[in-house]
Amino acid sequence: MPAEWQPHQATWISWPHKRASWPGKFEPVEPVMLQFVAAISAAELVRINVLDEAHEKHVKQLLDGKVTAGNVRFHRFPTNDAWCRDHGAIFVTRDNAVDPLLALDFRFNSWGGKYPPFDLDDAIPPQMAEAIGAPCHRIDMVLEGGSIEVNGAGALLTTEQCLLNPNRNPSLDKHEIEQRLRDYLGVQQIIWLGDGIVGDDTDGHIDDLTRFVTEDTVVTVVEKNRGDENHLALAENRERLNGIRLDDGRPLKIVELQMPKPVEFEGDRLPASYANFYIGNKVVVMPAFNDPADQPNLAALQQCFPGRKVTGIDCSDLVLGLGTFHCLTQQVPVV
Repeated sequence: MPAEWQPHQATWISWPHKRASWPGKFEPVEPVMLQFVAAISAAELVRINVLDEAHEKHVKQLLDGKVTAGNVRFHRFPTNDAWCRDHGAIFVTRDNAVDPLLALDFRFNSWGGKYPPFDLDDAIPPQMAEAIGAPCHRIDMVLEGGSIEVNGAGALLTTEQCLLNPNRNPSLDKHEIEQRLRDYLGVQQIIWLGDGIVGDDTDGHIDDLTRFVTEDTVVTVVEKNRGDENHLALAENRERLNGIRLDDGRPLKIVELQMPKPVEFEGDRLPASYANFYIGNKVVVMPAFNDPADQPNLAALQQCFPGRKVTGIDCSDLVLGLGTFHCLTQQVPVV
């Protein structure tokens, strides 16, 4: 599985449509998606799953004149919700194969059966594969794209809270899960962190916590306020990272991103995290939260990506859906 910063032939999204995911606040979501597509389409193709002809017409009207012409393509692949990172195909590359690009179709069970129905979402990967002429391999294992993070050189990050949760693969133990990750994603080293952030309904997805930005460098979110409910879990994850050596002996270089102040809706904490950025071919799009930490974190990410422009887009409303830009995207690598 290539690293996200390696060249893409496309970025894939499923356009938001499920109003219940943004109760009472769906209207601000589409303008944020418009800003995102405008940023990404400047340098790569954006493929968009829509429900049907009417939905396609609606989204086209929104995007008309505001995105790079010719760099948006629509697919009438209906979904239950918008979280393409988790329900979409995971693409890997194969050396010396007739078809060097392979779509992996892991099972999707809506993060442990939380939000039925999810049958349309689970059916998306083979449709994506067929649309680009790639073979598709069905795997009898629940795995969401947001639960794994790779450096493209044999290392994978994940969390115990998610992958070892009995609501995913109760018949598989840790060793069996690790072996399947190695077999299907072409990794050798599995790096386990502990728990995720408060409000994350995915049971601790890694893409709200720690992300590779080079083969040996990660950014990780921290909470310096000891009274904050995220402090202990993030401090423990930070400590685990301190002890990690890559298989070739290199220590991990660690860049810290400070968490925003709590973002809440009707008294519930939302999973607002600067780690949920998306790396495009020429840009990195970071979720912002109208918070004093926005600019320092954007500057830190810009140092990590000197060849890309890092831009922040306000996700104060988007995060009500319990995810932001990384959750909404899936990259298709160049082969």
